[in-house]
Amino acid sequence: MKTLLSVLAVSGLLVACASVPPGPAAVAKLSPTNGNAVSGTVRFVTQGAKVVVVGEVSGLKPNGVHGFHIHEKGDCSSGDGMSTGGHFNPDGHKHGAFAAADHHAGDLQSLTADANGVARFSYESTTLQVASGTANVVGRGLIVHRDPDDFTTQPTGNSGPRLACGVIALQ
Repeated sequence: MKTLLSVLAVSGLLVACASVPPGPAAVAKLSPTNGNAVSGTVRFVTQGAKVVVVGEVSGLKPNGVHGFHIHEKGDCSSGDGMSTGGHFNPDGHKHGAFAAADHHAGDLQSLTADANGVARFSYESTTLQVASGTANVVGRGLIVHRDPDDFTTQPTGNSGPRLACGVIALQ
């Protein structure tokens, strides 16, 4: 047992030394839109040339898939999330899947809820930026949609109504 703990400690130390120190970070607190119960927290942390997107969203349809996008405006005042405008798209790309070569900067990985309606996720983006650059997410809206993103309908992905809204703020 002591040997296993020593190996784990050394492994953790090697990983920590090899990692790039985090850069600017931002967070969005998702609140439900009118008549919905979806909420959560999402962080955007600069790690070298990438941004790590990590979070937890609850109140989703159990085992459901939901569109998830960064929108142009950091304004959740309308109650239905529509005040955030369209998808964040500073480079004028077509809407598409997060992993596709051509997609809006605001096209994030879809959320997949577990049997309890909770989606937990962590992934890296080479498209997004925090605190500077044309793809800076700070001050933008973050939206969880009711339906899965079809990745083809332009310019929205046909993801349906907006269930939760948050503003991405610098930490």
